[in-house]
Amino acid sequence: MITHAGRVLLIRRAVAAGPLVWTFPSGKVEAGEELIEAAIREAWEETGVVVGALSVLGERVHPLTGWQVVYVACRLVSGQARAASPREVAEVAWVGLGELARLVPGGVFEPVQEYLDEVLQG
Repeated sequence: MITHAGRVLLIRRAVAAGPLVWTFPSGKVEAGEELIEAAIREAWEETGVVVGALSVLGERVHPLTGWQVVYVACRLVSGQARAASPREVAEVAWVGLGELARLVPGGVFEPVQEYLDEVLQG
């Protein structure tokens, strides 16, 4: 999750991940790659922004997709968010907490929500 100026960056997937249309930028860890490196690389590949990883907030098997997910809190370092990988990303949006609840109707993983509540309302 990439936060900046009281907002978090979401992407609208070109192809929905099950029932999920709007998600945090994400992807797979490549062979020989560290988790933090993957988070930074995926942010760049999907949104065209350079980020700095802050911490791992938690992990789980996502209840809607069945995928193993690790949530990494990141801060924006540079760049203008855009759909950098059109085959994967249709749109990007910086959203506040109210918009997040509307775009992610099933809610957000509790440790992630706690982090966002603190950072975005801070």
